[in-house]
Amino acid sequence: MRTKQIFAVLVFFAGFLFVAGAQTKATKSAAVDHEALAQKLVNQCGNIQEGEIVLVSGGVNDLELLENIAVNVRKLGAFPLLTIGSDRMTRLMYTDVPTKYDTQTPELSLKLLNFVTTMISVDYGEAPGLLADIAPERFVTIGKTNESVGELIMKRNIKGVSLGNGLYPSDAQAKQFGITKAELSDIFWKGVNTDYTKLEATGNKLKVVLSSGKEVHITNANGTDLKFRIENKQALSSDGSLSADDLKKGYASSQVYLPAGEVFVAPVAGSAEGKVVVDRLFYQDKEVLGVTLTFQKGKLISMTAKSGIEPLKAMYDAADAGKDEFAYIDFGINPDIKIKPGSKLIAWMPAGMVTVGIGNNVWAGGDNNNAFGFPFFLPGSTVKVDGNVLVENGVFKN
Repeated sequence: MRTKQIFAVLVFFAGFLFVAGAQTKATKSAAVDHEALAQKLVNQCGNIQEGEIVLVSGGVNDLELLENIAVNVRKLGAFPLLTIGSDRMTRLMYTDVPTKYDTQTPELSLKLLNFVTTMISVDYGEAPGLLADIAPERFVTIGKTNESVGELIMKRNIKGVSLGNGLYPSDAQAKQFGITKAELSDIFWKGVNTDYTKLEATGNKLKVVLSSGKEVHITNANGTDLKFRIENKQALSSDGSLSADDLKKGYASSQVYLPAGEVFVAPVAGSAEGKVVVDRLFYQDKEVLGVTLTFQKGKLISMTAKSGIEPLKAMYDAADAGKDEFAYIDFGINPDIKIKPGSKLIAWMPAGMVTVGIGNNVWAGGDNNNAFGFPFFLPGSTVKVDGNVLVENGVFKN
């Protein structure tokens, strides 16, 4: 349910869970210990308890890992339900299924989610531009149809564990970032295997600063200069584990995104003022350069770019009301995810990364449940909270 990828709309078709238009995902290296990873996802990240009903989802290339997850769920006395997807099926769901069914009530999803307690998903897919030719209006229609699914997930506080977080290694992803797949795999798995105790401690320290702060000011050498307020807003974190205390705080605190290492907070509505400049982003396998966003009274009033903005602008124009709201600030805190100098790698989790977004922010503790949401990565930024420097040129200050 986290709208963190490029127009990530959670959709269920025939028991199959997939993310429409998400960033590329992929097959893991054979060197990965699937059993150890499955145990981590089930025990540490998911905190699965006896009697739970767990929906496990992923792609055909990760079948061994998915099987191991299901078995480890059952070893705890919980009940797994495994669903499988593929790029081929994802595309056929749009090209071969009549549009008249886009507005059909998602009966299976609603029935299923009335008894599921946890969802564990593994990203998959090799084609970031898989649905680039699908009309944006169709995504919007399907997103509206499935609003009741998202509402039910939040109402029932269904736990979520997602492996990928926009960084899952693939040939296409590595090519996009200008590095080898081996380099991307090394970055990804070092991030997954970080020290979670230290990560939690760092996250807790940052949450105190943000939860007690009033105003955030972001600047960057590229021209970014944005201010917004956060007073009385609770900062949340993704530190790789779900504790009993996390589960008491509701949906937003009951989600794990791996590689972990983020602290995020939603702003006071209507408070964002200024400009955000994004050197590059990727949308539907295309590079967009020199994006400039202008905010007034918490809303996006202008979005331009030097090149490549047209597909994203078409998707934005088709989206519903609420798409223009400044949504969150997200801080990366994972010290083991390193951006290779000279590469185009962008991700949420590297320590010192700053990300802002528009649209959906329920995953960050906000109340905008629009199906559309889009992140903008701002590496090398300086962030002040109430005038005190928190991040300087992409490095946390002690």
